[in-house]
Amino acid sequence: MKRREALIRVIDALHEEIAALKSNDVVALERATQDKLAGIEQIAALGTGPAGDEIRELADEANRLNETCRIYVNLMAANVRRRLQILTGDAGHGFRPTLVSAYA
Repeated sequence: MKRREALIRVIDALHEEIAALKSNDVVALERATQDKLAGIEQIAALGTGPAGDEIRELADEANRLNETCRIYVNLMAANVRRRLQILTGDAGHGFRPTLVSAYA
């Protein structure tokens, strides 16, 4: 397999990851993640070498999609953190005012 095909496999897997994250489909997310990792391993096995414009464009697209996945995961984590804070009565984001004497 060539780098081009391996990069396309990674890009396809990243699209699947985004779709799984949007729909909260854990099984699809796991499958897409495994496909992405397999594609990355294939790219690594091919070694390094000069990359033409097409390879650079595909790599840039993979990077953009990976960044999109990271943003989705971070948003989901922030939502979970917020919900946990609400459930534990710590909705003030950890701010707990302390009483400080105005006069010493």
